[in-house]
Amino acid sequence: MAATTTKLKTIGSYAAIGDSFTEGVGDPGPGDSFLGWADRLAVLLADQREEHDFRYANLAVRGKLLDQIVADQLPRAKALAPDLVTFCAGGNDIIRPGSDPDDVAERFEAAVADLTGAVGQVMITTGFDTRGVPVLKHLRGKVATYSAHVRAIADRYDCPVLDLWSLKSVQDRRAWDADRLHLSPEGHTRVALRAAQVLGMEVPADPDQPWPQLRPRGSVDVTRDNIQWAREYLVPWIGRRLRGESSGDHVEAKRPDLLPL
Repeated sequence: MAATTTKLKTIGSYAAIGDSFTEGVGDPGPGDSFLGWADRLAVLLADQREEHDFRYANLAVRGKLLDQIVADQLPRAKALAPDLVTFCAGGNDIIRPGSDPDDVAERFEAAVADLTGAVGQVMITTGFDTRGVPVLKHLRGKVATYSAHVRAIADRYDCPVLDLWSLKSVQDRRAWDADRLHLSPEGHTRVALRAAQVLGMEVPADPDQPWPQLRPRGSVDVTRDNIQWAREYLVPWIGRRLRGESSGDHVEAKRPDLLPL
């Protein structure tokens, strides 16, 4: 059975690898940078250590496919040899037309096998339940299949699992950015809290605590918002796919070295 806890005293360094989710898109930071759940988890981990006794790297870059992450980020993570690596990848592959979640999972497992032999602990991540995401809800079956593979891989390699599918609080629209494809700051915070729980930490708030009640919205307001969203986010997103472009083109990792936090 997959491990669900890690000895906190052994986590003195942490490297995050992945795509926009791990880079923190949707959670604005200083300047043009992003924070995100991985940065927030790093702060929680650093708080368990003496001052300046924790180091953190974030190698994630938005828009990257699994094979790109494996080619560009995995070797760097192995060279850094941190106590903990979080590895979330495959989502951008799954949403591509004609993709096969079984094939993506097979390649993901090969990367996990490679990574677990070089670093202290590897946390892997399931997909979100996409039933409430307009442009992705028809992919729910593929995401579920891939997530089942991730859990099986975790069992085989004794990896803790950040199970996003079961995190019900992020199914609320307030957990998502205006583009409806990336988490909001509050969504990233809730994921960071759940990740800390998986590592056996006591957290300051329940990541699945209910959201405040919202006033019901009329159909006219919903329709207007959907049209605005399609113009501002969906059409450009489709255009990039058709042109073979990525939001991560010419973007570098925001924190490529293990630095004190």
